[in-house]
Amino acid sequence: MLVIIHPGTLTGSLRAPASKSSMQRACAAALLSPGTTVILNPGHSNDDKAALDTITRLGAEVKPISEHEIQIHSKGIAPLSDTINCGESGLGIRMFTPLAALSSVKLKIDGTGSLRTRPMNFFDKILPKLGVAINSNEGKLPLEIQGPVRPADITVDGSLSSQFLTGLLMSYSAAGASGVTITVENLKSKPYIDLTLAVMRSFDMIVPENRDFEQFVFPERKEPHVQPGNRTYQVEGDWSGAAFLLVAGAIAGNIEVTGLDVFSTQADKAILLALSDAGAGMSVEEKKISLRPAKLRGFQFDATDCPDLFPPLCALAAHCDGMSVIQGVSRLAHKESNRGLTLQEEFAKLGIEIVLQDDLMIIKGGTGIKGATVHSRHDHRIAMACAVAALKAEGPVTIEEAEAINKSYPDFYEHIRKLGARVEHPEFA
Repeated sequence: MLVIIHPGTLTGSLRAPASKSSMQRACAAALLSPGTTVILNPGHSNDDKAALDTITRLGAEVKPISEHEIQIHSKGIAPLSDTINCGESGLGIRMFTPLAALSSVKLKIDGTGSLRTRPMNFFDKILPKLGVAINSNEGKLPLEIQGPVRPADITVDGSLSSQFLTGLLMSYSAAGASGVTITVENLKSKPYIDLTLAVMRSFDMIVPENRDFEQFVFPERKEPHVQPGNRTYQVEGDWSGAAFLLVAGAIAGNIEVTGLDVFSTQADKAILLALSDAGAGMSVEEKKISLRPAKLRGFQFDATDCPDLFPPLCALAAHCDGMSVIQGVSRLAHKESNRGLTLQEEFAKLGIEIVLQDDLMIIKGGTGIKGATVHSRHDHRIAMACAVAALKAEGPVTIEEAEAINKSYPDFYEHIRKLGARVEHPEFA
């Protein structure tokens, strides 16, 4: 699908989309928590839909109540299918595999698209230490596993992604872990583990003691921690998706973004720091964030713990006078695309030079954005970054395979159109 973004000015107010990081974790916790969970402000991205499908296959009953509410009833892990497909969700495959391994049923875990090329060697190394049999496709999908998980003292490498640890923490908790410790080396994206622990607390799960993100200690327990009951969980607004809206406001208009928790543990809340360092016209209040155009300057930012910010930061840097430097490029190799190279190549089409140097991305901004045709590379964040950059381009920007946004933010084009962007899209014809 082709989408054409024309340069223009934005005005108005918009509510941030639901956080898929929060939504997917809530789905997992609801599956593991006997009783009924009501989820408010549920997401409807492809990743969210994949999470709901996964928990249904693992035994939960999912009942939509309205556009703003779903109900999940669970008795714990009780697989109804021998195959689980997590779509293209990296969090989904890494979180739900240890949860599926709680069952003694032999299960096939699979995914689609780029997820089938991402390394999953982590499970080959760790799951056998927990009594789980596993066969993989040379460290890639599909996986075949058979549990149940038996929590034990283990040491894991956290350098690739914190998502593997999220799955282990939830799995240990559901398995009644007692007197065991998960030791983590070189953990990245620590704020996402804060989010995981916060969701676990909301569902009254066993929450380990966090010793400076290096050890997660499950204390000795005499009885299992199972508290059947009813609970309500409200999905947070998504700082990852909202980052594109906030950058769009800084570049192209006077807008307000609501529905974001300024006290959130989401890693991508750090977009506020980058915007501030770039000199964005911004005011932050408890219930809204306001953006207005201002003279933007080059900035330096460490995105090691929030690598999903690279695409919106590239769009921001392209409109900043001078050079911007973003650290953490090594975190981008195993995303939906190799995002470092993809951003370099696609923004080059827009006339922006990006240099990759060791763990740094150097963006030479302020040279103007050309009208051009770019490709999403089937990566939702690349499509949105190009669309935001296009808002103050010298001419229209055409995005090929623009439907990639459905993975995380299916309403994105409609939302920027509501703010006044001129968007040529098949649905708007």
